[in-house]
Amino acid sequence: MTPLADRLRPRTLADVCGQQHLLGPGRAFRRALEKGRVPNMIFYGPPGVGKTTVARILAAQSKMRLFQLNGTSAGTGDIKQVLGEVGTLGAVGGILLYLDEIQYLNKKQQQSLLECLEDGSVTLIASTTENPAFYIYSALLSRCSVFEFKPLAPEDILAGMHRALARLAAGEDGQPPLAVAPEAGALETISRAAGGDMRKALGCLEFALAAAEEEGGALALTADLAAQVSERAGVRHDKSGDEHYDCISALQKSIRGSDPDAAVHYLARILEGGDLLSACRRLLVIAAEDVGLAYPLAIAVTKACVDSALQLGLPEGRIPLADAAILLATAPKSNSGEAAINAAAADIRAGRTGPVPRQLQNKHYDGADAAVKGQHYLYPHDYPNHWVAQQYLPDAIAGAVYYRPGPNKTEQAAQAYWQKIKQGR
Repeated sequence: MTPLADRLRPRTLADVCGQQHLLGPGRAFRRALEKGRVPNMIFYGPPGVGKTTVARILAAQSKMRLFQLNGTSAGTGDIKQVLGEVGTLGAVGGILLYLDEIQYLNKKQQQSLLECLEDGSVTLIASTTENPAFYIYSALLSRCSVFEFKPLAPEDILAGMHRALARLAAGEDGQPPLAVAPEAGALETISRAAGGDMRKALGCLEFALAAAEEEGGALALTADLAAQVSERAGVRHDKSGDEHYDCISALQKSIRGSDPDAAVHYLARILEGGDLLSACRRLLVIAAEDVGLAYPLAIAVTKACVDSALQLGLPEGRIPLADAAILLATAPKSNSGEAAINAAAADIRAGRTGPVPRQLQNKHYDGADAAVKGQHYLYPHDYPNHWVAQQYLPDAIAGAVYYRPGPNKTEQAAQAYWQKIKQGR
């Protein structure tokens, strides 16, 4: 049986929920399409937000002959068969190729479309859940306009579900009318839990209706039933796509911004997706990059928390990781270590190096032609306070400054100590 989400797809652009930045009144995307202009386009965004629906509506409205392929199953032969229709009587009005999940086509398959797109004999509408810049051949990408589809707001999904129930009650598509009586808050529960995915929300609704009891000639959709079918519906995290990198980025930026609540939120999203290793690696990076020398002990504490989490596994491992995330978010911040190594590396890449000073070299014999003989290394531990003035940088960059202490208490105390020692006070 056809899934509910597919049976109840909107048939016009006005019926599409959300995506008002594209489909709202007066928007350039909407105006161009209403004038019948269908350029080569790529729709990019997470699942269940209307990419396929909008593409099908545009295809149905066009005067061109429609071909539909899916990147998960289409091969080079399928593409050649479509291109073989160019110039035939059946394609007098042009060919519109709707290619879903284009990211699954390899480079050669994508290249086979270039010539027909260039001369306009084929118009392409493609959709993808992955970033086009990473998964679509650059020459193909340059011939298409890319439009981003965003996750739906709960109110958009709620409107779509009310529309779906109205269509079920009307008995569309040859189906018998189906009356549904939702309890107060039931549809709202599913809408909030769907994570911006209309397809997921309608899937939860379909499951709930299959389990619902009939009362008074209608299926009773209770709030408890809605909660059961949508318990984990909103968990959206993948280990290699945009959602993964967005959550990892948000975790680090929340900790860097000293917001423990946001940090725990994004950590939970990563862990609910089962991605323990990514969370551990990112927390170790944050401890050194964003807290660093302002609170050096945070690096050791974070390492201990990560080790505990890896030994415990999930779900218990989430506890030491939460401790680490909150510690890092509430700790003083410094990126002086990262800034220092970046500045030093920039000098090296630019060729500003020079030989290691003689007193630091690991050799004890000077050649016969050496102008100055002897290493003349001064051993700091032989001097008061374990310090003696001595040049350590190569002659070419003597005096270069890479490390600049941060304004936090720890680094300022260290700076004051060494200033006192080096000035002989």
